[in-house]
Amino acid sequence: MGSIRLRFYTLRNQILIVFVSVMVIVLCFVGVITFHLVSALLKNNAEQQIEQTAIHASGRLEALYQQIDALSNQVATNMYVQQMLLKTVGGYSPSFKEKQELMHIANSFQAYSDGIHSFELYTNDYRRLFPLDEEKLDARIDNQWIQRAEKAGGKMVWIGRDPKAPGYFLAVRQVRLMDRWFSPGGYLVIRINRDYFQFDDYFDDKKGYIVLTDANETLLFSNYQGDWRQLFHRERPIIQSRKQEYLIVKKVSALTGWTLTIITPVEVLTEGVSVLKNALLLSGTIGFLIFLAFSFSLSTMITQPILRLTKAMQRGKNGEFIESPPISSSTVEIRQLNETYNALVAHIKHLIQVVYEKELVRSQAELKALQAQINPHFLFNTLDALYWSLVEKGDEESAQFVLNMSKLFRYTISVTNRDEWVTLQQEVDHIRRYMEIMKLRWGDRLLWDIVVPARFLHVPIPKLLIQPLVENAVLHGIGNKKEQGSVLVTIEEDDSYFELTVKVIDDGVGMSAKTQQEIERLLNKKEPDALKGEGMAIVNVNRRLQLYYGEDRKIMIESEQGKGTCISFRIPKSGGIR
Repeated sequence: MGSIRLRFYTLRNQILIVFVSVMVIVLCFVGVITFHLVSALLKNNAEQQIEQTAIHASGRLEALYQQIDALSNQVATNMYVQQMLLKTVGGYSPSFKEKQELMHIANSFQAYSDGIHSFELYTNDYRRLFPLDEEKLDARIDNQWIQRAEKAGGKMVWIGRDPKAPGYFLAVRQVRLMDRWFSPGGYLVIRINRDYFQFDDYFDDKKGYIVLTDANETLLFSNYQGDWRQLFHRERPIIQSRKQEYLIVKKVSALTGWTLTIITPVEVLTEGVSVLKNALLLSGTIGFLIFLAFSFSLSTMITQPILRLTKAMQRGKNGEFIESPPISSSTVEIRQLNETYNALVAHIKHLIQVVYEKELVRSQAELKALQAQINPHFLFNTLDALYWSLVEKGDEESAQFVLNMSKLFRYTISVTNRDEWVTLQQEVDHIRRYMEIMKLRWGDRLLWDIVVPARFLHVPIPKLLIQPLVENAVLHGIGNKKEQGSVLVTIEEDDSYFELTVKVIDDGVGMSAKTQQEIERLLNKKEPDALKGEGMAIVNVNRRLQLYYGEDRKIMIESEQGKGTCISFRIPKSGGIR
């Protein structure tokens, strides 16, 4: 893998890659633009053809509709039908023979069209004349269609699917009596074959689909196998359904109000585009190979002198750094590179020795660090087992004590680089756990409080910068006092608004003037190991404060023997040196 990467990053290959990349970008850009322009032209031509198909199909639809309208009108205006309906208006009831004659006349007109299945004739009071049964018009069709037929004034009204026989469609028209000033004389119901409106001859299999719906969105014809309603209500001309794109062309008939929808797969429209795509790919591939050959030759001519020097340098790839012999080249730069390489070899040999010694020391330190982590890990597991044992026994107070102790140790012992800095929130929580443990030890002798505004809890701070001072106040301030004592930790914003002032205040025994002078001397001399006991924590915290925030930082001590001590320092809100 390494050798492949090295060969990839050679100067010759980089020059070759740049030349080829530019050529590929140009070829792709020209090819994509050409492909899109020509494919768009082909699509537009195909869309125009589909528009013409929709117009032609719509014209055919209207012709079929007009044929039904004309035949039904001839039945309604037939002289015998008119005379019989005129008699029924006056209260006459036709005989069986007269009804048969009416049926014979209707059937004679029905023979002129293969779309009409049958006619049904009703009187003005909704009584059926034929077929020969007693069903009334308002039981045959809904009243809304009767009202629409009356408003149409003798024109044919399309109803849609026959509720009695879903395999047929219905239409109705009111018969007007010509000899009685075109007054209403009855109703003619036309039953139409479902397969009358057929458009299968317009498209071959999977080349396109036609969906025909009336004004009420009732399906009249469809050779589309999917959910046509999903396509019908889309506004975009090109939609995606069943993982395929379709072009949707709609044509609404001005005569019938019906919608003719042509659904054409986009892949059918772009069949010619595949030929164009193959031609572009072939020409682009040939051009790419020609340019690749010339680019390879040019890059080799440029990098050949440098490759000779590279081969000389690669003799040290197995760890044997041997100086390269002089290269017989007229190029000044290459000779200088060879001399520089020899100087680097000598320097690298020296560095290898230094690095080896450092790695040996680091390995030993890592081994010791791993060994040191065993004891804390064992301690955490032991405390965790003790905690759950106390919880099971119901000793909540002791369990909480063990839990605080475990969290206290874990916070104190973890020493990874990312744990060096914590937030004020984490440091305050650590102090609270410590004070709760001390509270169990001292009882009512110890009072404590922590006052930190919530808006400062996110400020970063070095770990264990405050807690050692709190511990010092408890052990040496309150611990040496027989009466009740208190410890207060406050964090306030100073007048500059850029820094925070941290104070640890106790009302313990305080410090003598001599002890305070000795601590001040050690703070100035920066000798944290020279003092034991009360001043050691203060000196150590002061040194860490200077390491993280700069040498100008210093802990301030205010103490009076018998009254208490206040230790304070300032930190910036933005953090220190990490």
